[in-house]
Amino acid sequence: MVFQPNTLKTNRLFFLKRIAVAEPKLSTREKEYVLDCIDTNWISSNGKYVEQFERGFARFCGVKHAIATNNGTTALHLALVGLGLQPGDEVIIPTVTYIATANAVHYCGATPVLVDVCAGTVNIDPDEIEKKITSRTKGIIPVHLFGHPVDMDAINTLAARHGLWVLEDAAQAHGAQVHGKNVGGLGTCATFSFYGNKIITTGEGGMITTNDDALEARLRLYRGQGMDPLRRYWFPVVGFNYRMTNIQAAIGLAQLENIDCALSERHRLAGWYNNALESLRKKIVLPSQAPWARHVYWMYNIFLREGDAHLRDEVMVRMDAMGIETRPVFYPMHVLPPYREESGYPVADLWSQRGINLPTHLHMRLADVERVRDALDQSLGGDS
Repeated sequence: MVFQPNTLKTNRLFFLKRIAVAEPKLSTREKEYVLDCIDTNWISSNGKYVEQFERGFARFCGVKHAIATNNGTTALHLALVGLGLQPGDEVIIPTVTYIATANAVHYCGATPVLVDVCAGTVNIDPDEIEKKITSRTKGIIPVHLFGHPVDMDAINTLAARHGLWVLEDAAQAHGAQVHGKNVGGLGTCATFSFYGNKIITTGEGGMITTNDDALEARLRLYRGQGMDPLRRYWFPVVGFNYRMTNIQAAIGLAQLENIDCALSERHRLAGWYNNALESLRKKIVLPSQAPWARHVYWMYNIFLREGDAHLRDEVMVRMDAMGIETRPVFYPMHVLPPYREESGYPVADLWSQRGINLPTHLHMRLADVERVRDALDQSLGGDS
């Protein structure tokens, strides 16, 4: 791939307003609820908005219980503690994920066992999981990466055959569906993140969803320092302070009330990208959607058809110079120092080196998408 940028066009793009890769979209409702917290002095982890947000999110996911936490990583850790993960245990995860998935397993003294991913979605490959199951395997964490859900039917069939629990890491997939059912209720439990760049945000925050009554009770016990709910300041276990504040929940509730509109706008944005980038298909692979899935496009990803991470990074640098912020697809866990392994994940190695997250947020308009397309075209060498 030879770079021959159109200098005049590049200079014009450079002087336009910078397009961020992600931005939260807030309304007056968030401000109204936050001010109510301040006016009533309910600003800590007690208050009506925590309960209302939990109830509303449980309904959204189609489950009985939702337990709010202070961020997505603590949601993962708390879920694993509630599931009884112990030192020496093993948990199967995809090698392409955000590092919190692996770290949460490590926090419990357990070992994250890595599995290769599927081309296209870069989600965990169900066909590769069984090869990694041992007598120490306790569960599987499928990650609904970038908004496309994992094939949960295949995961659950495999887990049932081996007596394993399934923890959905749905941090990036609020509202994604498998056969018409929302993620969050498709395994033993699920976790979500509400970081500032997520589909629903509370600034920082997380949630665990489950239909298991006993698990829900354990999660609430461990979330609040382990204090007995029936005996104040009596602590039968060593717990954690993973509670969400009322202010965070107030923002989250307002966001949740607008979730259908937000998901609709993301699908419209993805449609704009699909149309705009059609002319570049000889150079890039566009995101796909399985026939049984609803992709929510937390990030709109493209992959170079040739080249390596060096070429991908050069494309991103050129786009940045034209005022377009992008992100690389996550590094696979097996190349990072804490979890390094010898190469043995060919799909992950190839697709992660060629993947780029394009700007994906609800402030974008069609003109912004066309500008991203022009910058990408120039960065790929033009002549599309």
